[in-house]
Amino acid sequence: KVCACQVRATGKMYACKKLEKKRIKKRKGEAMALNEKQILEKVNSRFVVSLAYAYETKDALCLVLTIMNGGDLKFHIYNMGNPGFEDERVVFYAAEICCGLQHLHQEGIVYRDLKPENILLDDDGHIRISDLGLAIKIPEGETIRGRVGTVGYMAPEVINNERYTFSPDWWGLGCLVYEMIEGQSPFRARKERVKREEVEKRVQEDQELYSDKFSEDARAICKMLLAKDPKQRLGCGADGAAEVKRHPFFRTINFKRLEAGIMTPSFVPDPRAVYCKDVLDIEQFSTVKGVNLDQTDNDFYAKFATGSVSIPWQNEV
Repeated sequence: KVCACQVRATGKMYACKKLEKKRIKKRKGEAMALNEKQILEKVNSRFVVSLAYAYETKDALCLVLTIMNGGDLKFHIYNMGNPGFEDERVVFYAAEICCGLQHLHQEGIVYRDLKPENILLDDDGHIRISDLGLAIKIPEGETIRGRVGTVGYMAPEVINNERYTFSPDWWGLGCLVYEMIEGQSPFRARKERVKREEVEKRVQEDQELYSDKFSEDARAICKMLLAKDPKQRLGCGADGAAEVKRHPFFRTINFKRLEAGIMTPSFVPDPRAVYCKDVLDIEQFSTVKGVNLDQTDNDFYAKFATGSVSIPWQNEV
């Protein structure tokens, strides 16, 4: 679960992500929890949630992260009137996500889980990529494989269990841009009950359809990001993110100003609003029975609970 917390010495607010020890053990999630923590430590980007502290309590491992009060993109796409956003907002969010992906890729990290609920808004309306549990560092000059991600957002090469580097993230950006405009994802209608195999077949074989909500540039960038062959996909050439940033879809974005944090978002969250569904919808708060913790668990907790992370902590002080 995630809750707000405040550092006594400085008064700074953070989000505290609590990972229940018994739940991690039951789900064999130790490697994933440690991986997320180690990747968060490596990345210092205004477009990716940053880790300030990591510590443990008797019952939980805790990640203290950038607080993001503005809700996630899934909520904003579907719960604020007509599904989807106007172009200006789509371009702005896509540009910030593109910068976040570029920063991850520069560190050799592929994110692999781009979807609206993992993109969070802060108080000012800027976004950050969150939830890095599926991200992985690729050894230099190598490729990896792994069928991970979320159904409907996984790239064809991931579904086919082929080797890849950063290509799944550019596919994910294509899915996200499409969904922000259309108000549904490219290969599955909103609330459509359909088997995983059927969605994966559509991803591999079907061409996505474009309504008149798409401008010429929006349609063009989506088609280039949703190219089924990663060799043909925008962002997958030698220039990587720079190639994506040069697309006419982003002609209104000054990326230098954006990366300096001095471009003003078109939408600023209302500080009095609550941008999430009722907490009663969330059933994660059940207790875990029949799991006992032992010394090998303590060794893992020691690797996890390393205290403050230098750069965010310096920023705070």
